[in-house]
Amino acid sequence: MEKTIDEKKQGNSLVMEPKAANSRKLFIESYGCAMNFSDSEIVASILSKEGFNTTQKLEEADLVLVNTCSIRDKAEQTVRKRLEKYNAVKRINPGMKVGVLGCMAERLKDKFLEEEKIVDLVVGPDAYKDLPNLISEVEEGRDAINVILSKEETYGDISPVRLQTNGVSAFVSITRGCDNMCTFCVVPFTRGRERSRDPQSIVEEVNDLAAKGYKEITLLGQNVDSYLWYGGGLKKDFKNATEIQKATATNFAALLKLVAEAQPKMRIRFSTSNPQDMTLDVIEAMAKHRNICNYIHLPVQSGSDRILKKMNRLHTREEYFNLIDNIKKMIPNCGISHDLIAGFPTETEGDHKDTLSLMEYVKYDFGYMFTYSERPGTMAERKLEDDVPEEVKKRRLQEIVDLQQKHSRRNTKQAVGTVVEVLIEKESKKSDAHWSGRNERNTVTVFPKENYKIGDFVNVKINDCTSATLIGEPVGYSDNN
Repeated sequence: MEKTIDEKKQGNSLVMEPKAANSRKLFIESYGCAMNFSDSEIVASILSKEGFNTTQKLEEADLVLVNTCSIRDKAEQTVRKRLEKYNAVKRINPGMKVGVLGCMAERLKDKFLEEEKIVDLVVGPDAYKDLPNLISEVEEGRDAINVILSKEETYGDISPVRLQTNGVSAFVSITRGCDNMCTFCVVPFTRGRERSRDPQSIVEEVNDLAAKGYKEITLLGQNVDSYLWYGGGLKKDFKNATEIQKATATNFAALLKLVAEAQPKMRIRFSTSNPQDMTLDVIEAMAKHRNICNYIHLPVQSGSDRILKKMNRLHTREEYFNLIDNIKKMIPNCGISHDLIAGFPTETEGDHKDTLSLMEYVKYDFGYMFTYSERPGTMAERKLEDDVPEEVKKRRLQEIVDLQQKHSRRNTKQAVGTVVEVLIEKESKKSDAHWSGRNERNTVTVFPKENYKIGDFVNVKINDCTSATLIGEPVGYSDNN
């Protein structure tokens, strides 16, 4: 899976508005990608109807759930440490039940329940509606497990609770699963085949968020550009659809248009894109609709054609460049970010230099950069030897990070002297006298609070910058308020 949340970010314990009638307490933490954070909101919504309010105090919880990530070994180790903590509390509060949700649940189901006996229930990404039954099983003294992957489940009929929200921006899930069998990735095995959600339910959720005062949404999926609704069913089965289904199908560009026109004042972002699936009509839709942000997260993973082939990335370096050229031609002020892996099996110095030269060509705004981490069950683990020494991986990663820092600094410097529209999201981490928000290129921008408030769209004149942040002064409300 492509990364959408910085892996350095720790899991968040999430809290919703309590219901007076609910008497049980749920403590839920999320790790990994934005999809996990979105899924936790679905889980909280399901359990709210079962008598659970959320809490940030682990010690008072009746049920503790951790929504997990399997993308890298480090993410799994972090979750294991949290499970140790939960079980230490459980020894003091034996009535507390502990469960694992998400990708690790699917991958390590037997280990968690039978071998290590460190959790009471294990629930895969497509089985959250079964949680009430599974909790009943646990309360009757039995271990509970459901990691069955679904061909239909999209949770489109569940209105997610917004957990620990700023009331400004929200995730809206549009697809689940992934059909791209990248050799390094566990997602097709932990989240199943790709299926899309009914566009009408997506628009209804966006309209509901707008009515509640939200100003920005991110359309979310493992591979949003592959979105395809033809009445339900798997993406891979579209070839068997009827002629009417094919003629009336909604692709991602059409969905973007529907959402943008439904709420013209709401900012729209999306993540994550896949180079092989991003079509020109998506870029055209972005260029046409002012409220679709000029920002694309476009993972490439490597700049070497040879390595891209070993990764089963179904695009070449040249095809990626063509896509970048079209983006820059049609949306001149578009921010672009990346995912890159250093030290994939068999990677040579020449392959690594191809990655650096690709970065020089694109000059990304920012990126998520990692050394290769072999994941059990993937094609790379089965077929390729993890043969690049750790010190070589680390050195190559550092060269990638250093180059990205240089490009990030160049891009933020270009904004100095311009006026950008910023949506205020929160107080600045470094100063309680400043607001923090993002411009449409997804660059964090800070400026003095004055009389503005969270949720305002403000025009900000940029006077200074770091490699990651724009620093400016407000010059008035934008016409988007």
